Amino acid sequence: MKEKVLELVSQALASLQQQGRFLNADPQSIIIERPRSGPHGDFTTNLAMQLASKQKVSPRECAQSIVDSMPSCEILERCEIAGPGFINFYVHSEAYLDLIDEIREAGPDYGRSRIENSPKVLIEFVSSNPTGPLHVGHGRGAAYGDALARTMSYAGYDVEREYYVNDAGRQMDTLTVSIWIRYLEELGLVSEFPARGYQGDYIRNIGKRLLEEHQKRFAVHAETLFQDLPEDDEENIDELINRAKSSLDDDYQILFDMASQSMVQDIKQDLAEFGVVFDQWFHESQLVHNGDIEAALERLEKNGYLYVKDGATWFRSTDFEDDKDRVVVRANGSKTYFASDIAYHYNKAERNYDQVINVFGADHHGYTKRIEASFQALGNPADRLEFLMVQFAVLYRGSAKVSMSTRGGEFVSLRELREEVGNDAARFFYVLRRSDQHMDFDLDLAKSESAENPVFYIQYAHARISSVFQQVKGRGMETPDNRQPAYRLLIEKQETELLKTLSQFPDTVVNAAQTRTPHQVAYYLRNLAQLFHAYYNEHPFLSSEDELRLARLGLIDAVRVVIANGLGILGVSAPTSM
Repeated sequence: MKEKVLELVSQALASLQQQGRFLNADPQSIIIERPRSGPHGDFTTNLAMQLASKQKVSPRECAQSIVDSMPSCEILERCEIAGPGFINFYVHSEAYLDLIDEIREAGPDYGRSRIENSPKVLIEFVSSNPTGPLHVGHGRGAAYGDALARTMSYAGYDVEREYYVNDAGRQMDTLTVSIWIRYLEELGLVSEFPARGYQGDYIRNIGKRLLEEHQKRFAVHAETLFQDLPEDDEENIDELINRAKSSLDDDYQILFDMASQSMVQDIKQDLAEFGVVFDQWFHESQLVHNGDIEAALERLEKNGYLYVKDGATWFRSTDFEDDKDRVVVRANGSKTYFASDIAYHYNKAERNYDQVINVFGADHHGYTKRIEASFQALGNPADRLEFLMVQFAVLYRGSAKVSMSTRGGEFVSLRELREEVGNDAARFFYVLRRSDQHMDFDLDLAKSESAENPVFYIQYAHARISSVFQQVKGRGMETPDNRQPAYRLLIEKQETELLKTLSQFPDTVVNAAQTRTPHQVAYYLRNLAQLFHAYYNEHPFLSSEDELRLARLGLIDAVRVVIANGLGILGVSAPTSM
């Protein structure tokens, strides 16, 4: 419908240009939008206000010229000029009737867009350090990132999902030593544990499995492990790491790899069970082995953005509005974490994606500027890299917050949340708000079977429609699949509202993809479900006259298709019974 209105306005502009008017107007600048409120029509354009100043006429006069030049069209009931020069279009309710069979025939493809030469997009999200199970905070990033990928794919983008595994650096050494000490504890060889070690049952469980698989192979120098350690907690864990590497020698790498693989496998399984599957798992260690770190730093050096100061190598981040320059190589020759991040984005750029999207937790907000700076310094356009921030999700049990700390082991895991409220409720609640807004996760609401629970309310609409068709089949009645309905009989106000709302689904998906806001799909579904439930409660289906019943069955079948498509975009199931 929107495209038809756009075509009418384009034809009006072309007609005016043939008359020698509005010659400098660009047809590509015509924007047709849906107004925010019903009284302003079904569609609107501000084209007249864009053109008026150049034509030296008032916007309303310009708007009148456009309206007068529009060809007649059966789909429009009328056009009105409003305010300073808006043109509002009112579509005949009957014009929406053909949409019913269009939706039913398209099925899972209704609302799906095609883009010529689809932009290739890489979305990196979650990317939690593999030092512990995913917790409810990671769950929001997982649900949002996957919903965004699904939305953009549905809107015609060529999307790939990537998880960046930080499997190098001090945090992985800390994990390895934590597991080794729990292993020694199982053997009864040690009774202490470092304050900065990773705690929690998952560390104990890996230590037990290490003992089962390798027996006493790694039981070396346990008697001197905790002797004469520094009192400072950070220095303490660093010394334990050094002692572990020295004592275990080549076996340390075996422990390290086991720790990393164990945690990554657990994360993969957790995400897969949550319905989140990645196309690539990119390991930080690859950057060292494939030479990307050196290549990236060489590129920065060549482009003139590195300098040496106090023995260290610095990146001129302030050239790109960062608050200070950043060290990439320490005075002792070791590379910084930031150097790895530069190399990772160098790698991404070399893979020729049109758009690189990073979904970061809010706690990484201060880190984005330096990555943006390095990305541009490597020779990439600034708009090729995009950061999307995900605020924390706070879980409530009653009125009490639940604290989360992967090091202290005091966290509620994503797996525990899923077991308690289910995948569907978890995913829907996570994406119901903008990702950059704070979120309180209400467990009681997520588990309730009431109209206040949005995911239950939407799924119930789908199940209700499925139940109607089961009853139709049980009674041997005709369906829209057997005989073409007379949709002209759909004259009730609620039927027109449903039809107009169904027509908005493709635009909703496209806008959600372009603005990176999949919560728009969730809002749309909630509104559609509300309209359907009100319609269902006030109008009979099975007891209607045959022709009217067929028409109404066709309409609600279209509603069922759109609900299923929308829920699928969010990674939520569409049950046929509840």
